[in-house]
Amino acid sequence: MKKTSTHIDGLYVIENTCFKDLRGEFVEFWNHEKFKKEHLKINFFQDNISKSKKHVLRGLHFQNKPHGQTKYVSVIKGKVLDVVVDIRKESTTFGKHFEIELSEKTHYALWIPSGFAHGFLALEEESIFTYKCSGAYSPKHEHVIKWDDPELGIKWGVKNPIVSEKDNNGISFKQYKASNSING
Repeated sequence: MKKTSTHIDGLYVIENTCFKDLRGEFVEFWNHEKFKKEHLKINFFQDNISKSKKHVLRGLHFQNKPHGQTKYVSVIKGKVLDVVVDIRKESTTFGKHFEIELSEKTHYALWIPSGFAHGFLALEEESIFTYKCSGAYSPKHEHVIKWDDPELGIKWGVKNPIVSEKDNNGISFKQYKASNSING
């Protein structure tokens, strides 16, 4: 396992080691002790898996404090464009985003601290995405920032992605900034 910093404080790319032989591949995705040594200490509460068709876009999701979630995300099958936006109003990188392709071939993962809006676009016909979460899903504390908000300037690379009604009806980043009751 190799941890690499990004331009956003607290956000890390994790390169997982893949062992290959004639049987196939083996990847150790999560090892509490190894992550603890890298100062990534967390007690995960929930694991999720989503399966998406090509051009399905999910996000940009987050939960209010104190129900914010640290996430550790990766792709089991296929490939996605994973995007996070720093929504920590006190952060020097507030409003900045980071994007990375995650795939079954690279075995990269992303460590996303609480205080980020998160989304991804499936780039292959069957993309299976996995994520560990530090807290329980709380529908009443969940919010969505509009995936195509022009202020964020995210280049998804698809003109007409498949998006849920909830994600299409997200708030603008401007609304998020003006709100005192919604915080990441």
